[in-house]
Amino acid sequence: MTSGLKQQREPHDQTHGYPSLAKPYLVFVGDVTDPLDAKTATGFVHWRPEWCAGQLRLSTDTVDVGLPEMSITQARDCGISTLLVGVSPLGGGFSPRWIAVMVEALNAGMDIVSGLHQRLSDQPEIAAAIAASQRHVHELRHPAGSFPLGTPRRRPGNRCLTVGSDCCVGKMFTALSLDRALTARGVASRFCATGQTGMMIAESGLCIDGIVSDFISGSLEIVAPDAPENSWQIVEGQGSLFHPSFAGLTLGLVHGAQPDAMVFCHIAGEAAIVDFPTVPLPPIEECLRRYVEAARLINPSARFVGVSANTSKLPATDRQRYLRDLEDRLGLPCVDPVATTIAPIVDHMLEGAATAPEPALG
Repeated sequence: MTSGLKQQREPHDQTHGYPSLAKPYLVFVGDVTDPLDAKTATGFVHWRPEWCAGQLRLSTDTVDVGLPEMSITQARDCGISTLLVGVSPLGGGFSPRWIAVMVEALNAGMDIVSGLHQRLSDQPEIAAAIAASQRHVHELRHPAGSFPLGTPRRRPGNRCLTVGSDCCVGKMFTALSLDRALTARGVASRFCATGQTGMMIAESGLCIDGIVSDFISGSLEIVAPDAPENSWQIVEGQGSLFHPSFAGLTLGLVHGAQPDAMVFCHIAGEAAIVDFPTVPLPPIEECLRRYVEAARLINPSARFVGVSANTSKLPATDRQRYLRDLEDRLGLPCVDPVATTIAPIVDHMLEGAATAPEPALG
């Protein structure tokens, strides 16, 4: 076997459950045609391009994440020994068309890392290939071990949680942007991953939607534990309090994260839950009140420090007006972290001003 690619192994972090994987990766995009179903691949390629050698697509209609096309054989001949499953369809399902690719990868000497809800190792053909090849399938959404119950004990250190009006509104992107900006300013900061894509990027964390509901808040005590008083832990949000399917997950995360600060994430122009178009979104002011109300059950000082808006659906000429009008309404910095900058929110975070709206209790 020849290799022009550097192999790198990282130590296994038992605390956060992420396996040791050889880099670079072959990113599997399968046959998904909806960009949302390829969000794991898209997010991973954006934040870790140096870890990506190529993409494997099953058809030309599949979402293209901009990497060189590679087959399993080509990847093996380049010395690649990790296949990253970059698809994340609603509900974490698994297509039977993918089985042959997984089997081929294992037989070629590759390990596989997957964030799907459905276990790859439950497929008989894949299980047989694992046994025959002695390779590993790392299933991030099936964390091993036990988790504690959440407690009201206030943990030292500062925590910022990204929350949203809906799923797929930029909570991970915003959290990573905050962490990067704080680090650039010399502030001690750590991104705390709570989903499969974030785990792949950070090589630490837990998929909290794979944890029994009683232990969701307690699992955050592992993901974002005690920390130095002047440091920041930036906790990746999941779901939405307003999503009929995932509100329970979000509430457990809000309680467990004990946020001192929160950033609200929203897609400009969205008026309803994407998965359930008949479910309207509340006004942003009400969304903020509901999140503050939930967060202050555990941390009475919880506050919002800004809004991260995805303005990609707006004409470029309307972006600044939208953000300015939202700022005037809310009294908070409002930015698009892709089109503008996250800096105003970081400024407000570090100022520590308690500017959150009071929760609506009646």
